[in-house]
Amino acid sequence: MGTDHTDQHGLRVNTDPTKTVLSESYLHTKSLCDHVINVATGCRHGCEFCYVPTTPAIGNRHKMLADQADVDDPQGDWGSYLLYRDDLPERLARILEDRDSSDRKQTDRGRGVVMLSSGTDCYQDRRTAQITRGAVTELITHDIPVRILTRSPAVVRDIDLFQAAGDRLTVGSSIPSFEAPLVNAIEPNAPPPIKRWEALDRLQQAGVPVFASMSPTYPTMDEDDFHELLSYFRALGEIVVFHEPINPRGKNFQQCLEVASDAGYEDVAKELRRMRDDRQYWVEYALEQLNTVQQVATRFDGLQVHSWPDDELIRSTSGQLRSQLEAMQQAVSPESFGPTKPDTSAAQSELAEDHKTFQQLI
Repeated sequence: MGTDHTDQHGLRVNTDPTKTVLSESYLHTKSLCDHVINVATGCRHGCEFCYVPTTPAIGNRHKMLADQADVDDPQGDWGSYLLYRDDLPERLARILEDRDSSDRKQTDRGRGVVMLSSGTDCYQDRRTAQITRGAVTELITHDIPVRILTRSPAVVRDIDLFQAAGDRLTVGSSIPSFEAPLVNAIEPNAPPPIKRWEALDRLQQAGVPVFASMSPTYPTMDEDDFHELLSYFRALGEIVVFHEPINPRGKNFQQCLEVASDAGYEDVAKELRRMRDDRQYWVEYALEQLNTVQQVATRFDGLQVHSWPDDELIRSTSGQLRSQLEAMQQAVSPESFGPTKPDTSAAQSELAEDHKTFQQLI
């Protein structure tokens, strides 16, 4: 019989007994971080495309999830359970005091950055926000660079803390589109995209470094959609925007297809089906989107797009195109986490100047 949990309007809530605090991360391959801290297990936002339920962090913990929150299907139940790690700041403080900083992973692309959070939203409610504030306080006390990624406008509550960190901390949000009904269908419990942008705007006006993530972008988005998105991001200052087209893998992709159809976005669902059933169609779509976003970005002086080409996409190409995609993937994001700022990679640019040349490359 499992530990009693609380049901809050359909959300099963309890504590997470996990003792892991600071985990090494593969997200250095996206130039995001070398370590992650997850302040909870589960997430109330319930984004349909979320890859987290398919990772070992969830997949290897079925018994714990069943015991703590009566979870039978970690992916199917995603968005309906949340297990808090209330004592995480205290345990983090002990680790940082006891462990030599030279023992921590630091790659060229990850730069020793710690990200909150990759497996949940660290500001999704008051309790996670409190845990996050405690953890970030410990990190900046030890002069460790921090990246915060959240969809929640509640992040502005900690502006004072972020200001104290200076250029050792950056805060970002994922905004794949400003088409609110579509975003709401795919990210059912997350705040509206314009509220996320407004939070970033408040942060940058307060002098806090910010970034944006267009991940994943939808298959029906065109040049005008990307122009709108990037114009909003440029209004935040000379920031870095991460971009990744949607990838047709796993149960989460099928869930995106189904909710898009159920919400009346049959055009989106149709494109998702084509990508699922025709690998070459997905390859051409992903390359076209990467190219279009890079081209549109050149209209906004000071805006830098950092593209994330998928491994499978790279394997599906050859020659000059493959070389550029590989260089894109190896690039360091041009963000400053201290006195020096990396140069912008020449590979982070358009793949071809015109459609005809692009088709020849494919």
